[in-house]
Amino acid sequence: MVVLAQGELEQIALPAVQKAAPPLADVPEIDLAAAGAGGSAAGRAAAAKAVAAACEEHGFFKVTGHGVASGLLARVEAAAADFFALPQREKEAAMAMAMAPAAAAAGSSPFGYASKRIGSNGDLGWVEYLLLGVTAAGAPLPVPSSASLCAFRELLDEYTVAVRRMTCEVLELMAEALGMEKDEFTRLVLEEDSDSMLRVNHYPPAPRPELKQQLQHGGNGRVTGFGEHTDPQIISVLRSNATSGLEIALRDGTWVSVPPDHTSFFVNVGDALQVLTNGRFRSVRHRVMVNSVRSRVSVIFFGGPAPGKTLAPLPRMVGEGGSSRYREFTWREYKASAYRTKLAENRLCHFETTS
Repeated sequence: MVVLAQGELEQIALPAVQKAAPPLADVPEIDLAAAGAGGSAAGRAAAAKAVAAACEEHGFFKVTGHGVASGLLARVEAAAADFFALPQREKEAAMAMAMAPAAAAAGSSPFGYASKRIGSNGDLGWVEYLLLGVTAAGAPLPVPSSASLCAFRELLDEYTVAVRRMTCEVLELMAEALGMEKDEFTRLVLEEDSDSMLRVNHYPPAPRPELKQQLQHGGNGRVTGFGEHTDPQIISVLRSNATSGLEIALRDGTWVSVPPDHTSFFVNVGDALQVLTNGRFRSVRHRVMVNSVRSRVSVIFFGGPAPGKTLAPLPRMVGEGGSSRYREFTWREYKASAYRTKLAENRLCHFETTS
């Protein structure tokens, strides 16, 4: 997405309000500790089976026993809150210093700080965020370059390395569940030029007094923080504070809210993984709605392949005599196509086979 970081949050008209969504009764949960080196073979097999079932039904699940230190999660959350509490000009200036001068001046960099404008196609949300690229070593780039934000940069470095490691454990379980070599998916996000990203989101409380009053009294008035969409990448791994807001769409199109859990991570299947599995794993449509009184802070790692990587259903997922639901294309081609569309559009329909 292209960052357009002009203007204060409150200066932009809000999206239409939405009807409240009921809670998801049973969030699929995977305990990575039981599937790790300290667990049994039976425990790992059960975890892999559960991952596959969640990916097929929802394209979404919760990860516990992830091994990412709770202290690190708390420090990242606090540092993110401190950054977003800075005056608007300071936030924009800090990130502009981290970008190439020409890109910053032209507003053409896909990375940096943005408020309310999601991409270049008119999508709006009650959100401000940092979008950062991730290096081969797992460090986020660009990073705030002012001396006062060095601690934030170091925390994001540590966080990204830890979460990418955990993401690879999840991808290995996915591959094993499908009868593949366990590095079938992990090598895509570990390649030297893999296109992975880190996004830090801040959703302030409901902005308009009349909407806040409706929410507090059980009304249906709601504000969209980040509109409905699927993630283009292979996988996305999200952790948030204890504020609600995340919602996913079920197979029948029904929207359900996900109870917050600040001690765990939530995993989304992305479009690229849906293609690689020939549609067996489902890229989940999701959105974020604004809480009435509390800020929501979330950090998301997006694991993507190298720009030149060719994507197509893997032979094992097509089978002998089977049909491929998607044509071959490069990640660069798909990403460019996806970012030309509105958030809510079906991006994969342009890459489906006609036969």
